[in-house]
Amino acid sequence: MSHSRPTPAEIESAIRNIPDFPKPGIQFKDITPVLADARLFAGSIDLLISNFKPGMVDTVVGIDARGFIFAAAAALRLQAGFVPVRKKGKLPYQTHEQNYDLEYGTNSIAIHTDAVKPGSRVLLIDDLLATGGTAAAAAALLQKVGAEILEISFLIELSFLTGRDKLKGYPIRSLVVY
Repeated sequence: MSHSRPTPAEIESAIRNIPDFPKPGIQFKDITPVLADARLFAGSIDLLISNFKPGMVDTVVGIDARGFIFAAAAALRLQAGFVPVRKKGKLPYQTHEQNYDLEYGTNSIAIHTDAVKPGSRVLLIDDLLATGGTAAAAAALLQKVGAEILEISFLIELSFLTGRDKLKGYPIRSLVVY
């Protein structure tokens, strides 16, 4: 087996489709086979951060919960800090919160008020771009704290859900697009 960097197509071939999860009609994209393969996992991190070198990013922000996996690894590679954006009520210190719409109802995410300094150069990472609500809410939180968002990166984008439309004005990177 080669140790060269995997292509997005190789990463895509490892993503499992789980029909009717978590509810009928949903095709769940299971990334656990990518995470379990050291070469694919490391390669996905390399591809997610390929526009940056250590020193170019101050903070990598990951979105609850699978985004934490990729963002934390990316932060180590970039010698940057890692900051979690969590579901409301999960962070212990003072927070900024942002609501966003779901298919039915709304949800809220939060960031610690002091987690990202004004002017910080931030890379925002999540595993999946679907409708874009969560990522747009995270970007709004980062704007609230004065961060400069360099890029928003995703392992997977479900382009038919047009989430990218909610992120206009930000550079977007998606490794695997369905």
